Amino acid sequence: MIALTAALLVFGISPAQAQVTRYLTGNGADVDPLLSGPVFDLGGGGADVASAFQALIDGTRGCTDCDATVDVVVLRTSGADGYNDFVAAMAGVDSVETLVVTRAGDASKVVDTVRDAEVVFFAGGDQCTYTTVFGGAVRDAVKSVVARGGGVGGTSAGMAIQAHYAYDGCVGSVASAAALANPYDSSVTFTTDHFHWPVLSGVVTDTHFVARDRMGRLMVFLSRQLADGRTDLAIGLAADEASSLFIDRNGRATVMGTGDSYVVVADGPPEVCQPRKPLTHRGFKVWRLSPGDTFDLSDRPTEGFHSIDVVNGVLSADPYR
Repeated sequence: MIALTAALLVFGISPAQAQVTRYLTGNGADVDPLLSGPVFDLGGGGADVASAFQALIDGTRGCTDCDATVDVVVLRTSGADGYNDFVAAMAGVDSVETLVVTRAGDASKVVDTVRDAEVVFFAGGDQCTYTTVFGGAVRDAVKSVVARGGGVGGTSAGMAIQAHYAYDGCVGSVASAAALANPYDSSVTFTTDHFHWPVLSGVVTDTHFVARDRMGRLMVFLSRQLADGRTDLAIGLAADEASSLFIDRNGRATVMGTGDSYVVVADGPPEVCQPRKPLTHRGFKVWRLSPGDTFDLSDRPTEGFHSIDVVNGVLSADPYR
């Protein structure tokens, strides 16, 4: 970092003015392996799940014990190179480059690097910033990676923006109690179709799930999609801290890490989902998934769930059991 600062000052640029910072570990030349995805790694935040990240790499290159290697790009709007050593130590990595972009006007400078990657990973941070800084050409570059059969992942905010209906937090973060009391609270805001991965069609994601008691607000997020006429079927994918959902090319999600993940389905309309009125929405289907469990998103199961009602903003039972 000292060398980077010195280099900037030589060119008359203060570190505060630098809007794109690159940290490269490994081979700077591009590789062009045969890709076997698309695959996804959705992390709930907290401790990163190395096994899920390795699965993302292996699912992209189509093997667990072969010579194929991939270039990994980590996108973030703050922070530094904290992922470089973590990722570079994994099997099958030719290089990892962290790109820190702090404003949308500079995002075009990283488009080619993103497009040439085989795996793109969004670090934790601020999902509202991610949806603005990494829109447009960068978003299209990420989509091109998936279209080639690459891998995309993210943790915390990086998971949030993968959803079809992404809770963006652009007016602050909402707690479950506030959302249940008023589903149209000013902080319940969404960005739709930032990415629209077919396997995540109709999906809303949430993170830090049990640790921050976010089941209530996820149910509100699902109800809002139905009440606002966006869909007739809304699916919540939620991961607790130290938990990741790895989704293979066939749409099968596997829980990795030490925490639980949850699938929540709303397939009927809410009874009351209006501004300044507590939510009433009966019949949420909740699947609790422990490490090692799988859930087929392409052929959703019809059993194994427990039902939860929300009546006047109150959940009918413990939703985490």
